[in-house]
Amino acid sequence: MAIAPWTRRHILSLADFTVAELDTVLQTASSFNEVLQRQTKKVPALQTKLVATLFFESSTRTRNSFELAAKRLSADVLNFAPGTSSLSKGETILDTAKTFLAMGADMMIVRHQSSGVPQSIAAEMDRLGGKVGILNAGDGCHEHPSQGLLDLFTLCTSIDPVKPRAQLLEGKKVAIVGDILHSRVARSNLWSLTKCGAEVHLAAPPTLLPKTFESYGATIHWTLEPALADADFVMTLRLQHERMTQYLIPSLREYHLRYGITRDRLKVCRPEVKVLHPGPVNRGVELSSDLMDDPALSLISQQVTSGVAVRMALLYLMGSGTGMAL
Repeated sequence: MAIAPWTRRHILSLADFTVAELDTVLQTASSFNEVLQRQTKKVPALQTKLVATLFFESSTRTRNSFELAAKRLSADVLNFAPGTSSLSKGETILDTAKTFLAMGADMMIVRHQSSGVPQSIAAEMDRLGGKVGILNAGDGCHEHPSQGLLDLFTLCTSIDPVKPRAQLLEGKKVAIVGDILHSRVARSNLWSLTKCGAEVHLAAPPTLLPKTFESYGATIHWTLEPALADADFVMTLRLQHERMTQYLIPSLREYHLRYGITRDRLKVCRPEVKVLHPGPVNRGVELSSDLMDDPALSLISQQVTSGVAVRMALLYLMGSGTGMAL
């Protein structure tokens, strides 16, 4: 596998990623995926680095995945918990970040419920002249780059486990179903999938899918069947009640009846269709339980596994500046 240069200090959005950069992430993640299959799963790639996880918002998969990824690369890890931090005493978010900078952090992984916080921290780190890399682990309704990249890796490895690459998705139909309006995952996936030449179709009630999403290069549907017709992959999204400021659906039962993914609904897709969900899943709402647990159809557990390899790749690229073959 070719070694490619990496010029990004920060990873804040997938909007300006090139196909070459997506391929570099895929190839590097593939190498680390092989490492994770070995008996000894730890490598000394970031042995001298300090990674700080600044999660101002609750998380299970993303936080633990990043922490495990950093430890697999032999980096030191500092965890931040807002509930027991000086934020409760009036400290600002930027001052918190500068505290970790003073402690010698080389990379900060930032998650926040408000859009733009990772970008603000990155701008402040640049202003201070430091070499700290900021990685957006999800900000408000804006983006979730590492989730978009691990979804991309999961899709490509399902097609070619040996050599995942962006080209594999050219002409593939990917249906994304659910709470598009509030989903940072949908936005990151839209940028990466359209860059790879995939045909992205969005489906949701009109209250959760504004027509403005057509500007992302997607086809929108306010009914489910046209989005699913001949789809190669179906990605379902969680209904984000915590971000909804008003009642946008009649009921969970009604939502499932009209937009829930079941085996019967998948009959209009391609025979080899696979289903994804970034988690956590509301069983029986976005996705039927039997479908979620079926390894022949579901890639959900592979998404979680892919998350560690992809986040290892991102931390390595940010920390070293090169793609690698191990």
